[in-house]
Amino acid sequence: MVYKLDSPFLEAIGAKLVEWRDGYVELELAISPVLLNRTGVVQGGVMCTILDAAAGYAGLYAAPGMPALHGVTLSLTTNFLFNGLGETLTCKGFLERKGGRVFFSRAELWLDQETLVATAVGTFRYQRSPAEGE
Repeated sequence: MVYKLDSPFLEAIGAKLVEWRDGYVELELAISPVLLNRTGVVQGGVMCTILDAAAGYAGLYAAPGMPALHGVTLSLTTNFLFNGLGETLTCKGFLERKGGRVFFSRAELWLDQETLVATAVGTFRYQRSPAEGE
C-alpha cells in the first residue's frame, strides 16, 4: 500500500512513508550527499527530523475513510548512538500511550536495517480541526 506523507518538508528531503498502522509507522530516507554534514556523515538535524516525524506519525494513524489526525511536538529527546554512513535510513515509530489531547511515543533510526544510529522519545499534542477551534 502507498501512504501519503502529506508533509512538504519531509517530501523535499526524500522521506517515504512505507508502513503505517495503529501505533506504528515506518519511514525511509535514501542517504544522498545533500543530507551530509562537513565530516561526510548524515547531519544530526536530518536525523532529528526523521525521528520527530516517526514518533509523531506513530500517534496520528487514522483508518482509511476516517478524518486525518494532526499533531504538534511538545518535547523530543534524542540520543545519537552511531554516525556511520550507508545507503538508507529507516525510522520506526511506536506509540507508547495516548490520552485525549496528548500522546507519548518513541522512535528508532536504523542505518541499512543493521545499525541503530539514534533513538528518540517524544510528547505530542493532537491538533483540533479548524472547525473545533484551538
